[in-house]
Amino acid sequence: MRVIVTGGNSGVGRATAAALAANGHSVVIACRTIPKAEQAAATMAGDVEIAHLDLADLASVRKFADSVDGVEVLINNAGVLGLPLTRTADGFEAHMGTNYLGHFALTCQLGDKIKDRVISVVSSSYALSRLHIDDLNWQNRKYSKWAAYAESKLAIILFTGELVSRGVRTYMTDPGATDTDITRDTTGLLPWVREHTFRRFPAHSAATGARSTIQAVTTDLPSGTYLAPRFSQWGKPKVTRLRTGTLRPLSLAAPPRSGRSMTKQAAITSAPI
Repeated sequence: MRVIVTGGNSGVGRATAAALAANGHSVVIACRTIPKAEQAAATMAGDVEIAHLDLADLASVRKFADSVDGVEVLINNAGVLGLPLTRTADGFEAHMGTNYLGHFALTCQLGDKIKDRVISVVSSSYALSRLHIDDLNWQNRKYSKWAAYAESKLAIILFTGELVSRGVRTYMTDPGATDTDITRDTTGLLPWVREHTFRRFPAHSAATGARSTIQAVTTDLPSGTYLAPRFSQWGKPKVTRLRTGTLRPLSLAAPPRSGRSMTKQAAITSAPI
């Protein structure tokens, strides 16, 4: 299968891309930093391509989507964590703009070019957050980088629920406590955990963190399944329940009409993009 992995040049994304390519899939690493992607691809066995994609710039997202003829699996993996208040090229708060809106736009603009499934990497931090629809851009609230990250992951989960309701095959995956450089811009507990990890505890390797996403590529589990390690942190991936009530607002939406294509369905929510 042809698989797009956003952020496949480092961390869990790199481990995911490497494993899929080694298993015979045709992999496209879509990322912002091409030299880093070239270094990563050089270490991988199999069919690996590189393409430029800056999720913090919607013009870049559209350009990349337009360049894709077709793909079986889209893995929305890339993300940022622990940034100070930063804006994307389009003026969105960086966590929401990159982690959610960039992937939202990419998924919608690829539309029917995605032949099999969409996989989105989320985080258990969503369970501690609440989506502030009236202030997604952090203009009227005191900024919290941790809350901003958690809200972006909650938004991805809600989007996944909406895709499921519209007949799109999609999965959520959680790498758990993983030792990667996504914490490079953070301060406090997470960098400390990374610096004090011993024999893969308390943070496991990127390859271990990638297992849930790799499993989601070929699983026959129902669409909308959430795969995460034990306690959403350690151990083998397993089917995990979302926090009670997480998707409740979506139950108020009218059911989709039959026969509508993914592109038309996506257009409903992608119009502002």
